[in-house]
Amino acid sequence: MDAILAALVALMALAAAMAAVLSTLSKAAIFALFAIAPCIYRYRKCIYVIVKTLPRDTLFLYRYACAMIRSKRWGRQNATVAQLFTQRALKNPDAPCFIVVGDRTWTFREMAERSNQVARVMQDHVDLHRGDVVCVFMPNCAEYVWTWLGMAKVGAVSALINSNLRHKPLLHCIQVAKAKAIVFSESLAGAIAEINDQLPPGMKLFQLYGDCAPGVVDLNAEMAKHPPEYPIITEKPQYKDTLLYIYTSGTTGMPKAAVLPNSKYLLVVVATVHMLGLRSSDVMYNPLPLYHTAGGVVGTGAALVDGIPSVLRVKFSVSNYWTDCINHGCTVAQYIGEMCRYLLVQPPRPTDVQQKVRIMVGNGMRPAIWQQIVDRFKIPQINEIYGATEGNANIINVDNTVGAVGFLPKLVPTCLHPIALVRVDEQGNLVRGPDGYCIRCPPNEPGMFIGLIAQGNASREYYGYVDKSDSNKKIIRDVFSKGDAAFVSGDLLVADELGYLYFRDRTGDTYKWKGENVATAEVEDAMMTALGKRDCVVYGVSIPLTEGRAGMAAIADPSRSLELARLARDLDHSLPSYARPLFLRIMNDIEITGTFKLKKLQYQKEGFDPDVIKDPLYFRSGAEFVPITTQLFNEICNGKVKL
Repeated sequence: MDAILAALVALMALAAAMAAVLSTLSKAAIFALFAIAPCIYRYRKCIYVIVKTLPRDTLFLYRYACAMIRSKRWGRQNATVAQLFTQRALKNPDAPCFIVVGDRTWTFREMAERSNQVARVMQDHVDLHRGDVVCVFMPNCAEYVWTWLGMAKVGAVSALINSNLRHKPLLHCIQVAKAKAIVFSESLAGAIAEINDQLPPGMKLFQLYGDCAPGVVDLNAEMAKHPPEYPIITEKPQYKDTLLYIYTSGTTGMPKAAVLPNSKYLLVVVATVHMLGLRSSDVMYNPLPLYHTAGGVVGTGAALVDGIPSVLRVKFSVSNYWTDCINHGCTVAQYIGEMCRYLLVQPPRPTDVQQKVRIMVGNGMRPAIWQQIVDRFKIPQINEIYGATEGNANIINVDNTVGAVGFLPKLVPTCLHPIALVRVDEQGNLVRGPDGYCIRCPPNEPGMFIGLIAQGNASREYYGYVDKSDSNKKIIRDVFSKGDAAFVSGDLLVADELGYLYFRDRTGDTYKWKGENVATAEVEDAMMTALGKRDCVVYGVSIPLTEGRAGMAAIADPSRSLELARLARDLDHSLPSYARPLFLRIMNDIEITGTFKLKKLQYQKEGFDPDVIKDPLYFRSGAEFVPITTQLFNEICNGKVKL
């Protein structure tokens, strides 16, 4: 930082000297110019960095200040999402709030009335109060939003459950939330019926639409009995109250329920609106799942609080992505990296450039296809976001720098940065210096991305998971000074000399596939049950032309007696589709270590090439595992096999 300050002084001196030369061309001015030349030369690199990053940092600091002003005002007002939505609904009741592709448009008035009615039903049937929990289990739809919004009006927490979950993972998510009720749609009634006899005693079940099974309350019929006015509450919800539980895979075990209070939801709203530079005339396209932060918070917050309509699609469709944007006048479109690859492999069509999208926002876009997206679809602005639902370390690329997921502002002293990259060893363990503190990484050295915790600061608070022991595992203490603490992301990033941050790798026992985080321990637990006493390890492997990593399992089966068809059936029963391993490696023995880290890294590097690995290899094709031949391997790598 001292070098940057010196460079700034040198720049000002240069400007003064140049002004003097231009105005008088006196000998004294010329002498002054030559006198500061050595200083300029000495700090030429810092001067270069300042000149290059000044526009970016100025834009960021202005937008950040605007966002923080709103956030702090809401904090002082003790505002909640439900309260701010209600104000918006009263102001523009007939304006569109959510537009569901192929269905209908929901106005603010309709969203308000439905959420009021569902809240009243819950008060009557469940005796719902502030702090109680209700699970919401639906596909993408406006009903999803007004259901959890209704809970929020009485101060209750909505646990947003992944609609792909079945059996054990689904039951786990319901149990850890300690929910009093479940609200589900007709299409998912079968999934609830499969675990009905294992649900906690007293659990209330509410079905939206369709014929209800015995013991299930018809939510539509009950809502019709209640007036659409705001529910009567005895305990006013608070700014810091928990609003949602959003499930995310950690490094071990089943999905974890991350705590999202009103304050954090509203922080995401101001970050979305101000960091992206959204306008009141914008329309956002959201084909992402509403049970994740990207779709359920980024994709809904601007609509609920700032009145920027959101277009929802039940499920992502590559052939309809741009058509939807055209039909509904979308100017902002959300993505995850895998979607972008699908868009590029589609044959060129006129709709590629007929849409009016000016911003694409999301995460996971590979640098290799970034410019192709810009060139082919004529997108003026791409904002890549990096962050964790449970964490406080969230960043954004504000200036279209290809491949960057964010940056460290050069105009802000390093000691004031709320985020940092710190040195780790080859196993991903933090390295501390002789003084016992973490070591900041210099430019171009990959390091662990962390977020410094400051309770009371909405942008730096850490809420973690419902399970506090899981939360504490993500915290390190005495980071840069005695008594401080930071959230550890588990991801390796690298910063260049201009401060731009680039994603490198995930260090924990997780991988991302089909836009979902997969905990290897969860998959291993399911496989151990199916495999009996056989040892196995699970890891993610890279496949050319795809985003993320596909699941692969190495299984110890020296007698080659494993029933692959039965294994496939068991995994279908115990794991969601995105978590089921695509590849198997059958081995004579697996060396068991404390964490499997060394072996996983080795197996990960070896991949699934039958010309390299002599062990039997299998690929999940449909309902069965088939042997991997050289031809099949090439077809998978060339994108000819659907994954």
